[in-house]
Amino acid sequence: MTSSSMFPETCVLTGAWHETGLRPTQLCALQHAIFENAGRAIILTDTQGMILYFNAQAQKMLGYTWEEVVCRETPLIFHLAEEVGERARGVTRQRGVAAPEGFSVFVADLGPEQPVIEAEWTYVRKDGSSFPVSLCISLLRGKCGEILGYLGIATDISERQQHEQSLRIAAIAFASQAAIMVTDAEQRILQVNQAFSTLTGYPAAEAIGSTPSILKSGRQDATFYTEMWRTLAETGHWQGEIWNRRKSGEVFPEWLTISSVRDASGKVTHFVSTFSDISNLKVAESEIHHLAYYDPLTAMPNRRMLLNRLEKSCLASKRDGHFGALLMIDIDHFKTLNDTLGHDVGDRLLTEVANRLAACIRECDTAARLGGDEFVVMLENLGGDAAGAALQAEAVAEKVRFELARPYLLIGDTEYFRSASIGISLYLGCEKTVDVLLKQADIALYKSKDAGRNAIRFFDNAMQIALDERAALESGLRRALSRNEFVLYLQPQVNAESRLVGVEVLLRWRPPGKAMISPADFIPLAEDTGLIVPIGLWVLDQACAELSRWADDPETADLTMAVNVSARQFRQGDFVSQVGDALARHGVNPGLIKLELTESLLLDKVEDVVAKMQALRRMGVRFSLDDFGTGYASLSYLKRFPFEQLKVDRSFISDIMRNSDDAGIVRAILAMGNTLRLNVVAEGVEDSDQHTYLVRHGCAFFQGYLFGKPMSFAEFRRDLGGYRRTVSNASFDDWMI
Repeated sequence: MTSSSMFPETCVLTGAWHETGLRPTQLCALQHAIFENAGRAIILTDTQGMILYFNAQAQKMLGYTWEEVVCRETPLIFHLAEEVGERARGVTRQRGVAAPEGFSVFVADLGPEQPVIEAEWTYVRKDGSSFPVSLCISLLRGKCGEILGYLGIATDISERQQHEQSLRIAAIAFASQAAIMVTDAEQRILQVNQAFSTLTGYPAAEAIGSTPSILKSGRQDATFYTEMWRTLAETGHWQGEIWNRRKSGEVFPEWLTISSVRDASGKVTHFVSTFSDISNLKVAESEIHHLAYYDPLTAMPNRRMLLNRLEKSCLASKRDGHFGALLMIDIDHFKTLNDTLGHDVGDRLLTEVANRLAACIRECDTAARLGGDEFVVMLENLGGDAAGAALQAEAVAEKVRFELARPYLLIGDTEYFRSASIGISLYLGCEKTVDVLLKQADIALYKSKDAGRNAIRFFDNAMQIALDERAALESGLRRALSRNEFVLYLQPQVNAESRLVGVEVLLRWRPPGKAMISPADFIPLAEDTGLIVPIGLWVLDQACAELSRWADDPETADLTMAVNVSARQFRQGDFVSQVGDALARHGVNPGLIKLELTESLLLDKVEDVVAKMQALRRMGVRFSLDDFGTGYASLSYLKRFPFEQLKVDRSFISDIMRNSDDAGIVRAILAMGNTLRLNVVAEGVEDSDQHTYLVRHGCAFFQGYLFGKPMSFAEFRRDLGGYRRTVSNASFDDWMI
């Protein structure tokens, strides 16, 4: 069935046939040709909405063929059901009578007084896609005025709506907070928005006709504008930061975007500029930069800024051949002040230190705070001679040390004193990374502290080697316990008749494939790192295990075993229970364990120390004060602590036959021990003359190479029978291990 065969025989145009001279059939053919070639969709329906005609443009627009819709469907097939329903509810509200949601919605407003209506609808294509149309619906009447049907003419308004939307968006954008300026190709201002006037101070009437040069601040030179226009000509777009001037004369930073507008031939017709004031952004940017590169407490450059400047300094040093220097500065005992007086006082001290450092250096130098109480001063341009550069760096360091040692008024008029330790590292060029340079200065600082603080030390390779060795030793020490590399040795303790009464446990470290490491090398390191705590517990456990084995042998059952306990180990909160657990685990008589403590333990938290010692004494454990005479213990101190024994340090014993002062000290210690009913052990007895002298002056117990070298548990058990002997003439060298 074709469109021509379905076209009504009675055409709209036949009423005028007598005026044109055309026959009705010719007029119908002409009308059909008009409908088929129309640029709009034309749809004819009967009074019930049945489609009678569906022109070529309607078929193209909606995707349906003539056969698919004519005499078969109503226009509802290409309308949105929800949109039809919404229009029906609108008619209902308008007339107060319920309107059906069908074809009648389209023609409800048609009548004698309004034979044509036009409204916007949404059409839905056969493929499901939708688009907006403007639909004009007219009544079709016969000769007698009767309604024959309806004529619908639809126009696709997608482009129009998009254009209108673009105009609305442009209008909204033009009214936005961003300043907008439109110029012609010759840079004459044609239009500005309100934001432009608010931002620049120029009203539209004053700005239009002028050029953008009225805003120039003069901060950008001709090269800047040349490059800007070159980019704009090449790409049609430019954006960047620029400084402009308001009408008031105030200069402000802005972010400017310029776009060129071209006609169909590609010729530039207009320029559209948008810009906004970024003053607040610049302030925020400055604050962020300050937070990123400066210390918030002292306002000094922080580590990041220092590293940045140090890299640049190294490059300059390489170029100029001039030395630079890093001074690593640490405030001595700052933590003590911070903990006792509070962080506010500590912060005031740090702020004052920063001020004094700034006063000690030149403008070209940098003083920075790395964190805590650690500061760095970077000195530049110290000349090409290493010795001369070192002298200059040392002079600045001495000045810094002197300034930081002056009193600080931190609370009222009270003066507080703090010294500083300083490490110095010279650099030339870029041979070393900035991290290495800082590490070297830190190593020198470490050596400065090691020298007693309030000192200045330069970095040298020997320091690096020593620290590398220490690091390697610490690494091995951390693994030694889990790898069973520690061994215990015993050294006999005898009475005046040289009869064996006990032993002292001595710790040794024997790494696989290496020589035995001296306790003097690893014990201080274990103390510093805290490893002495687990190591000390292991020693105590091994000692208790050996005492348990000795209990079954009559020759060893009554021997005591002295175990050294570090101050750090003793101060553990659960130390008392740790000792009790070890004794219980091995079923050891607590009276056979003697814990040797050093005098340094007695100087801090005395009440806590006394309480722990008394708790252990109630278990039966005994105590010996080791290295007596080398520390700070006094008679009043000794009366407070439940010691049973004093051990005279070997440094006094070695010269008692030649040095009258040492001999006098030993006699005094012996007399004091006897007075306090404390037995005294003389350490380091090496020859019979020393032994005889000590016996004559009341010493009851002895330990040293004269009676036995330190030996393994196995060696000790094998040689037990030899300890009930008289004093021999064995020397210290004879017993060296």
